[in-house]
Amino acid sequence: MKEVAENAEIETFLDYMLVEKGASPNTIDSYRYDLLDFFHYLRQGSANAVLSKADRKEVIAYLAFCRKKQMASKTLSRKVSALRSFYKFLLLDKVIDKDPTANLESPKLTKYLPGVLLQSETDLLLSAPDTTTRKGVRDKAVLETLYATGMRVSELVGLHLDDIHPEFHYAKCFGKGGKERIVPLGSYAEAAIDAYLNQCRGVFLKGKKNPSLFLNQRGGTLSRQSIWTMLKQYGDQVGIGDALSPHTLRHSLAAHMLENGADLRTVQEILGHADLATTQIYTQLLQKTITEEFKKYHPRS
Repeated sequence: MKEVAENAEIETFLDYMLVEKGASPNTIDSYRYDLLDFFHYLRQGSANAVLSKADRKEVIAYLAFCRKKQMASKTLSRKVSALRSFYKFLLLDKVIDKDPTANLESPKLTKYLPGVLLQSETDLLLSAPDTTTRKGVRDKAVLETLYATGMRVSELVGLHLDDIHPEFHYAKCFGKGGKERIVPLGSYAEAAIDAYLNQCRGVFLKGKKNPSLFLNQRGGTLSRQSIWTMLKQYGDQVGIGDALSPHTLRHSLAAHMLENGADLRTVQEILGHADLATTQIYTQLLQKTITEEFKKYHPRS
């Protein structure tokens, strides 16, 4: 019964995060997992442990336990964020009178440079779908849209038909926290979407109604897993499958734009980064590439 009560307390907090703070479904799922993980950790020490009664020592011991499991710093940082948000909510709701996470330091995140495709590799990937078939026409539109807009896969599958405005050359998508973002489409993506709408979408629907832009061949909304499989299939086809992930085209767009002289804040707006520092990681990637090219080709390197 106590676990049910604790879960209800967690769900109340998650409802608050969703409704009041506009947290994304992915954040809600992650926070639920993290809080339940902490709850189960406490229960290993005492069958009567209660989340709202946890003290600072228990929080620190739990994070040390996570570190011993060699947990990625990004995952550990998310757990700290989940605990902070949860106890701040309990404090505001007057369930507790002292926050056990107050002034708790976040683990330092290791900064990884994202993998990107060469522009020539991107061209190969985007030309891989067989556009003599309806599936190929649809896949071509998906890949061109991902590369043109830098959308996350979750944003792409959430697109509705009326989010596309080719007459104004832009698309509207909803990012983390439900924030609306306007992104340019580009002529290649516009042409690919137009071909998909004229040749495929109506056939896939088969009289059904579905507001989603990209559909599977049964008229349902195309899933994130289907796009992952699509990327892997075409990547293997052109010999770059090992380098691909759902974020690869997003990373590649950013790197290619900066490489060709785009302003950092323009790229930030397109990608929907709240913090410019997140976008600056791509400049580090470019600097690394320039240094490697210098060492390789300069006669006095």
